[in-house]
Amino acid sequence: MTNNKSKKTVPLEFKPDLEETAERWNAFYAGEIIDRPVVCVTAPREGCKPVRGSDYYERVHGDMDDIIERAIAGAEAVFWGGESIPTFGPSFGPDEIAVFTGAGLRWSDDSPNTNWSVPFVDDWEEVLPLRLQEDNPLWRRMLEFYRRAADRMAGKMLLSSLDLHTNMDLLAAVRGPQRLCLDLIDQPEMIDRAMADARTIFRELWEIISHAGRMDELGYCHAYYSMEGAAVLQCDFCCMVSPEMFRRWILPALEEEAQIVKHALYHWDGPGALVHTDDLLASIGLHAMSYVPGAGYGNHIDHLELLKRVQKGGKAVQAWGSPEEIKSMHRELQPEKVFYGTNVGSQAEAEELLAWFVKNT
Repeated sequence: MTNNKSKKTVPLEFKPDLEETAERWNAFYAGEIIDRPVVCVTAPREGCKPVRGSDYYERVHGDMDDIIERAIAGAEAVFWGGESIPTFGPSFGPDEIAVFTGAGLRWSDDSPNTNWSVPFVDDWEEVLPLRLQEDNPLWRRMLEFYRRAADRMAGKMLLSSLDLHTNMDLLAAVRGPQRLCLDLIDQPEMIDRAMADARTIFRELWEIISHAGRMDELGYCHAYYSMEGAAVLQCDFCCMVSPEMFRRWILPALEEEAQIVKHALYHWDGPGALVHTDDLLASIGLHAMSYVPGAGYGNHIDHLELLKRVQKGGKAVQAWGSPEEIKSMHRELQPEKVFYGTNVGSQAEAEELLAWFVKNT
C-alpha cells in the first residue's frame, strides 16, 4: 500500500502485483490512463474452498479473533485481479455511527442481513451537541476490532473505513426520518447546529479509526474504490429534501468530508436522488459517482446515458456488471473516467478479461 508520507508501496501477500495496482489507481485519480481503464475483477482461487464471512450481527456479538481469521482465510481463497484489493471492513451496520452517539441498535428476523438505529432525540436542545460517546460499548468494540485486525492482517490485506452514513443520514438515524423532515421546515436553525456537530463527528471519527487501524502506516482501502485514503461517502436521506435544502446542509458537509478522506466515491442511492444531479456534478472533491439504480430499475448498463452525463460533467463513474456488460459499456464510456467491477469463475477468465481491455482501449 502507498504510505501518505513515504509514498512507498508495501507488498501484500494476497496481492503480489500491488505496486502496479497502485499506479493504475493513482492514474485514475489524476484523470489519466495507462493502457486500460481500472478494472476490479475477482475469481475463486484454484484449489481453495470458499470461507464463510461474517454479517453485522456476528461482528456485533461474535468472537472478534475468529471473525478476523475467517476474513483472512476468505481473502486468501480469492484471486484479486486487476485493481481489486483484499479488504476487510468491520462495519456493524448502516447506522453504526448513530449508535456510537447514543442511538440503540434494532434487529429483525425478517431482515437478518441488516439492522436499524433506534432514534433517541426528542428535543434537539436537550441533546446537542451530538458527540461520539467514548464509553459506548460498541464504539469501544469497534476500535478494538480495528486494532486486532490491523495487527493480524498487516502484510496480507487492507482495512476499509466504516459505513459512513454521516452528515444528514446521521441526523435521520438519531431523530427519525419523518421527524427530521418536519424539523427542516420548523426549526432550520436547530438543524444548522446539529449538522455542525455531525461534521465535527466525521472528522473525529475518521482520525480515530485511522489511528486504531494504523491506516496511515498500513494503508486505506475500499472494496471497489481503493488506495490512499479512499472512502465511500453518502447521504441516502437526500432523496427526501429539496435542492435548496441539499445545498444548505448536505452538499457542504459532503465536500468537507471529501477533503478529509482525500479520494471520495459518492454512493448515489436510487432514482429519488437524481434531483440533485447538477449539484453533485458541480461539487468539489467528490471524485467519482456510484449510482445505485434501486430494485426494479435495472443495472448500470441500463443507465448508460446517466453515466455518460456524469462523465461529461467532469466526474468519474463506477460501472458494475457481468464481463459482457462491462465490455459493452467500455465501448461508450470514457476509459480514464470509469472503474469497472465484475466477478468471473477463474483466474484464467480474469486474466483474459484484463487482456481484452488492454487490446480494446
